[in-house]
Amino acid sequence: MAPALDVYLTELRTEVQDALERVLAALGAPPTIAAPIRYALIAPGKRLRPCLTLAAAESVGRAHGLNPLEARARARPAACAVEMVHTYSLVHDDLPAMDDDALRRGRPTTHVVYGDGLAILTGDGLLTDAFAAIARSPSPAAAPGDPEAPPEARLRAVDTLAAAAGSVGMVGGQALDLAAAGTAGAEAGTTAAAALEDMHARKTGALIRAASVMGAILAGGDDRQIAAIDAYARDLGLAFQIVDDVLDVEGSAADLGKTAGKDAAAGKLTFPALHGLETSRLMATACVDRARAALVAADLTGRLDDIASWSLGRTR
Repeated sequence: MAPALDVYLTELRTEVQDALERVLAALGAPPTIAAPIRYALIAPGKRLRPCLTLAAAESVGRAHGLNPLEARARARPAACAVEMVHTYSLVHDDLPAMDDDALRRGRPTTHVVYGDGLAILTGDGLLTDAFAAIARSPSPAAAPGDPEAPPEARLRAVDTLAAAAGSVGMVGGQALDLAAAGTAGAEAGTTAAAALEDMHARKTGALIRAASVMGAILAGGDDRQIAAIDAYARDLGLAFQIVDDVLDVEGSAADLGKTAGKDAAAGKLTFPALHGLETSRLMATACVDRARAALVAADLTGRLDDIASWSLGRTR
């Protein structure tokens, strides 16, 4: 019998945490920058993206004769890399020139503790070192005896992560978000709805898709399986952002681990601002239904289905 989802996710988070510790130990960075990098990266969090990498690897690996531990070991460097990229984005997003936030993951943000300059360098270091975690052989994220994905699979994973993190993906989405500040009162319509979805498909969705697809690639997935994982993650990413927007309206800072109500205060266009809370919840449910259907169509089993359902009921 499969363990409860919270038990399963705790197991994956522990694997990721241990691997991130190995990455940090291998960096050899000067203490001045090593301290804020550790502060940002090891802060408590959901670890959704690396968990998706490992769960997708399990799901696809099962179809190729890999046991769960072997599939996850092949994908673990990419799981660390995607968490490093995600953390870099949070550190930079919190800066005064961006979202100007003082609270992240239940603690003061990196720039509040270490200053703007070191926060910028922390993000730069995390982004750059992330790619080394995948490309190097053996990876600094690997434990002794871990199997390694073939070089061509690791190269494809690097390309996938770079596209998601760059100007077409997450960076482009953040630029659109900055440009959209102050538009919450804009007239609702197809153009506004399409622009909102495009922004979040880049800012949030691209990295969630990359996290999942890298797991499928590194576990030896074929084109059909990789496409199914991508379709699953595309809708999961949108659902995740819609729920985030709803929680920004209804949640508390204590639950969220970050400042609540920031989007409304900044006049940002969000799903509740454009569609209302109830319609936003229905949209998130429809996204999760489509995500689960993509797995069924490709005969992929595992815990990805459960993770999609969990995303609707989360409180942080």
